[in-house]
Amino acid sequence: MKLIIAIVQDEDSDNLVKILNKNDFKVTKISSTGGFLKSGNVTLLSGIEDEEKDRFMEILEENSRTREVKRTIQPINIPGQAMIPVPITVKVGGATIFVIDVFDFKKF
Repeated sequence: MKLIIAIVQDEDSDNLVKILNKNDFKVTKISSTGGFLKSGNVTLLSGIEDEEKDRFMEILEENSRTREVKRTIQPINIPGQAMIPVPITVKVGGATIFVIDVFDFKKF
């Protein structure tokens, strides 16, 4: 058995959860926030059998888009310089996935 932890963009999460459910995967959805852009992410948790891993990963790859977004960041405060926000373009999206072996599982 495996525990899949997948961090995806909030924009992709609803469709992704629907598709996973249609493929008989049970998923727990937890709202989370990225550290750099402070943007919305979703952390998905799913316990799956070893032989289901490839199909689960295919679904994640097919339904987690990468996109470019413009954000304004506040520069570091340097004495004597104005604090003017700086616009940047950043690539976000896709998925960050952790696959963990499960040695014991109980459901009550």
